[in-house]
Amino acid sequence: MKNITCFGTGLIGTGWAVVFLRAGCKVILYDIDQGKIDDACKNLEGTLDFFGSKGLMTEEQRKQCINNASYTTDAAEAVRNAEFIQENGPENLEIKQGIIKTIEASCPSDIIISTSTSGLLVGEIAAKATHPERIIGGHPWNPVYIIPLVEVVKAEKTEQRHIDTAKAFYEGLGKEVVVLNKESKGFLGNRIQAAVCREAFDLVENGVCSVEDVDKAVVFGPGLRWAILGPHLINELGGGAGGFKQFWHHLSPAFSSWLEDMPKWNNIPPDNYVEKAMPGIAEALSRREPETGQNNADLRNYLINGVIDILKYHKKI
Repeated sequence: MKNITCFGTGLIGTGWAVVFLRAGCKVILYDIDQGKIDDACKNLEGTLDFFGSKGLMTEEQRKQCINNASYTTDAAEAVRNAEFIQENGPENLEIKQGIIKTIEASCPSDIIISTSTSGLLVGEIAAKATHPERIIGGHPWNPVYIIPLVEVVKAEKTEQRHIDTAKAFYEGLGKEVVVLNKESKGFLGNRIQAAVCREAFDLVENGVCSVEDVDKAVVFGPGLRWAILGPHLINELGGGAGGFKQFWHHLSPAFSSWLEDMPKWNNIPPDNYVEKAMPGIAEALSRREPETGQNNADLRNYLINGVIDILKYHKKI
């Protein structure tokens, strides 16, 4: 599939376009007005310049990507010849249902429509579709053009052949694909992330440690290992010669005692936690070395550069 439509050109849509272009695809970027199109063009070319500055793209490759990108405010033109459609509209159910209706009015019935939703249920997005069987979830992680993970979601009416096709397509782009065989709120990564954040917030809320120390504990402990191996394989190693089975039997009592002591709340802490955390965040930023980021812009650059180094280790960039 070489003719791709990015329907919606915000942060995620433009990021997806960069991924498709770097893989040699021709990409049409659609949005509702020229102002958004102008912003998309500027952001896309800026991201390509970023890859050049990192030595990850030649000038010839950059020019080819720019030549393969086209822009339109005509929805029918955007999808008429598409072989794959990545929908990136606002995270609003009614708006996304309307976008699906607009797309379906002008494209063949067997073209996959993959929604970049980060939290809505794909089955609900597809509820009013004429062909819900070809609508899937294709949830990227931001920045889309750096983070390899894509969570492919199968709704109740989605046909398996479309899941298989999308998985192969994304993998051909160099993405790491995980497949949800049934819908789950928040998908996989966000649920794991939420569980860790709940414990981190609760530790600070209860005075066990500072904001800076809980973040250090994650970065310089499990975070280092998780950047290389996931929890199951880490615990396979943790069991020594006996592997995961040995780990399970040896640490189950301790795990159980930790879980009993962990928070059980199902709603985020009240607003007063924000007031408690913000001074800790400011202090943590002020104590960082300048080259590691003492403000949000520099912190983001430090994060992206570090992720690039890890991806080089994984041979993913």
